[in-house]
Amino acid sequence: MDINLHSLPRRLIELRMEHGDLDSLIDQAAIAVPDDELTVRRLKKRRLLLRDQIARLEAELDPPEPA
Repeated sequence: MDINLHSLPRRLIELRMEHGDLDSLIDQAAIAVPDDELTVRRLKKRRLLLRDQIARLEAELDPPEPA
């Protein structure tokens, strides 16, 4: 297997793409079915989890310098 398929930078890119896709889905769901708040809330929760994963990976790839 190619090591690049499982690298942290690649995973970060995939998570960012999924986060962007969820942004689009949330916008579309809010317009298409404004009364379906449960679906929108679930999508937003998933997007928040992705944002947390992205932040963890970014910190792992570029740790903050000690003061």
